[in-house]
Amino acid sequence: MQQQNAAEREPDRAETILRVFDEAFGRLLAEDPAAFKVKFRKMAASAFAFYRGTAGLYYADLTTAPFEAFGAPYLDERTSRVWIHGDLHAENFGTYLNAEGRLVFNVNDFDEAYVGAFTWDVQRLAASLALLGYAKALSDSTIAELVRAFATAYRARIADLAAGAPAEAYTLDTAEGPLLATLRGARLQTRVALLERETVIEGYERRFRSGGGAIPLDDSTRAEVLAAFEQYLATLPPATRIRPDALRVKDVVGRRGVGIGSAGLPSYNVLVEGHTDALENDVVIYLKQGQTPAVSRHVTDPEIRSHFEHEGHRTVISQRALQAASDPWLGWATLRGQGMLVAEVSPYSADLDWTDLTEPADLRDVVTHLGRATAGMHAAADESSSGHGLVPFSTEHAIDRAIGDDTAGFADMLVSFALTYGDRARSDHQIFVDLFRNDRIPGLG
Repeated sequence: MQQQNAAEREPDRAETILRVFDEAFGRLLAEDPAAFKVKFRKMAASAFAFYRGTAGLYYADLTTAPFEAFGAPYLDERTSRVWIHGDLHAENFGTYLNAEGRLVFNVNDFDEAYVGAFTWDVQRLAASLALLGYAKALSDSTIAELVRAFATAYRARIADLAAGAPAEAYTLDTAEGPLLATLRGARLQTRVALLERETVIEGYERRFRSGGGAIPLDDSTRAEVLAAFEQYLATLPPATRIRPDALRVKDVVGRRGVGIGSAGLPSYNVLVEGHTDALENDVVIYLKQGQTPAVSRHVTDPEIRSHFEHEGHRTVISQRALQAASDPWLGWATLRGQGMLVAEVSPYSADLDWTDLTEPADLRDVVTHLGRATAGMHAAADESSSGHGLVPFSTEHAIDRAIGDDTAGFADMLVSFALTYGDRARSDHQIFVDLFRNDRIPGLG
């Protein structure tokens, strides 16, 4: 007798996954099935990669039994209305060059950011640590220690901030260990190297290289992109416009996202004059269609839904709220009726590399810093900073009061959730692989 595969052993769960996929990806998948084949093959590689690409499934689970009960004791009217990252996992931490010209290590990739329960962020990060630990063949007890270290650091930093401690940033001056190594690696990257990869010089001027994912645009599309770029300029902070003739457009190409998070989303790169005539400081700007955040399907507050012009606007406002000094090139525009996120293709972006982090002591140090960084992010967007009216109270005080004296219980909750949902995600990954390889995901062809 032929052995049942994972999808056949859990048919109800398989149908749940297919339903959530249709809700999350249906329209984009129909428009560009080839991009989703690439996305799904990447997701098939590991349970962690699957988890990264299925925020929609995570929120569908988190808002139903039995998973909705885990974070419930720490949620009230205020802590359910915190500006959150929306897709917080272990690989969404890295470097960026902030508006003050400093290299910072912090949370990155705000495509899924929204307003919701603070526990949804910390639970998602905790479960990702369980999956990461499993992939490194760590025991459940060691994984529990890592999640507990994250939870304890998060709780302690929230308490410090509520008591009036100043904000902190992981920079070249303050970071240590793998965080410092990531910052140093980013510092060695240069704008010149990026420009040499992406562009060529012809007739004493730069233009984009042909091939390599660049798509030539017809005159009509180019005109539409340039019009969107002009809209974008009006959304930039005044300090970004260093001189009147800066940001002159030199070239435009199309691109199509095929990453785990951006499959099927149309995008464009614009090459512009930097702050001087020198060719080495030209800037590459990308325009990417904003996507509907998975968490928004489970937040029904009309005030939150109506706050944003479109998904590009939401992404930018969210990132500016959650980062103390965000990317100075960050802005938004509208193209063909779709909201676009606009930002620099930064030469100074580097993600934390977990490959050589294998020893529990080293991992514990890193996740402790991630806990502190997450707390700082949650505290950044409130009445005292960039809450934009949606969070009219002190986030750190609200979370501090909600956890109260139950620090140990909060850590226990995250450990229990991480191990439970990590196991669910590993099983779901097997189901997904069987659905994918047996042509059961509609629309792929």
